[in-house]
Amino acid sequence: MEKYMSYRSPLVSRYASPEMSFNFSEMKKFRTWRQLWFWLAKSQKALSLDISEEQLSELESNLDNIDFVQAAEEEKRVRHDVMAHIHTFASCCPKAAPIIHLGATSAYVGDNTDLIVLKDGFNILLPKLARCIQRLSSFAVAHKDLPCLGYTHLQPAQLTTVGKRACLWIQDLLKDLTNIERARDDLRFRGVKGTTGTQASFLELFDGDEEKVEKLDEMVTEMAGFPSHYLICSQTYSRKVDVDSLTSLASLGATVHKICSDIRILANFKEIEEPFEKDQIGSSAMPYKRNPMRSERCCALSRHLMALLPNALMTASVQWMERTLDDSANRRLSLPESFLTADILLSTMQNVFEGLVVYPKIIHRRIEQELPFMATENIIMAMVKAGGNRQDCHEQIRVLSHEAGQHVKHEGKDNDLVERIHKCKYFEPIKGQLDDLFKPTNFIGRAPSQVMKFITKEVEPALKPYSSTMKGSVVLSV
Repeated sequence: MEKYMSYRSPLVSRYASPEMSFNFSEMKKFRTWRQLWFWLAKSQKALSLDISEEQLSELESNLDNIDFVQAAEEEKRVRHDVMAHIHTFASCCPKAAPIIHLGATSAYVGDNTDLIVLKDGFNILLPKLARCIQRLSSFAVAHKDLPCLGYTHLQPAQLTTVGKRACLWIQDLLKDLTNIERARDDLRFRGVKGTTGTQASFLELFDGDEEKVEKLDEMVTEMAGFPSHYLICSQTYSRKVDVDSLTSLASLGATVHKICSDIRILANFKEIEEPFEKDQIGSSAMPYKRNPMRSERCCALSRHLMALLPNALMTASVQWMERTLDDSANRRLSLPESFLTADILLSTMQNVFEGLVVYPKIIHRRIEQELPFMATENIIMAMVKAGGNRQDCHEQIRVLSHEAGQHVKHEGKDNDLVERIHKCKYFEPIKGQLDDLFKPTNFIGRAPSQVMKFITKEVEPALKPYSSTMKGSVVLSV
């Protein structure tokens, strides 16, 4: 009952995956701080500082032994989170206490942990994004030949196919895959740099030996699993790094919003629907409704994800000189929430993509309402080939089209232009061709072959690195 008595972020309590929630947890954060202190001491000993194996062993055996109550009490007393955890770590490592955090500044644990968490967060997201692309690719191939109305300005335009439209979604998701991979791969470790990034404290520890200071930086960076570290930093790594990271996620948010908006519109047209559970309720007042609530949720959370980016931009712009602390509180919110929100979006989209329902008969009916108008140019060409006059034919079709339009708009009836053309004696020379001229498949161009070439040339190579992570479906609890 106690957990219901205080606010909890719905990102964690309602939506996010356990792995992403843990990635931004207190346990992950402070355990990583201790790991960094251990790596620092281990590297310093290897470079001949007076640190014993017994001290290292004590640190390593207490990495998970975190007394959070004591840490909270210490922070309340000293008003400094890093010092609070140094004291807490030292209390269970009395022999190693003198060498914990030796020569380091708070950003050594704070910023390096953030970089580790960002990288791990990207590594959680990327396989999920790859699965979304793979599920949608299967959908595109399955429906590559199914004609449907295309829309420009949200008005009926030339035909496309259901599969080709899905490829437009996939293309944007592929761009997001590339952007997120690049954001992850561009991350470097802050490393061991000292209070203002000059490494002065470490130079003092090693009696002016610059080679050992550089080696210390390299050793800790390698232990943390990063291929390189920033050669230049202030007390913190540049907050432009956060901008780049959150930009890739905000861009994903824009993609998801576009895709899910399309699905919501298509659901209104009754052409495509997202999954709908057997006992799911669409409306408390209207029992018949099948609201696209998953896609609506994605649009809502996408807006939240996109709105977090300006926070990072503003923070990077106001970091005075070597740093100010007004980057702390907002980063505690914007970094976790960006990754948690992206995680939720990808899980929800995979669920949607795995259960998309297509209604071909409704799609065909909508085509029949508009295709007769779109086919008029083909009819004119056929009449000219049969010896007719282009202008005469144009006038005949213009008159019949307006009559059919009146029939639809003023009487609320189906488009009967095809029937009117069949009955018109002027079109007698091409009566035998009319059925073929109105076949939807004659109006989809190269859409089916475009789908297959796109999947083969671009999608499959991009997904190859994630081939071992493609199994498993997503079941949503809410």
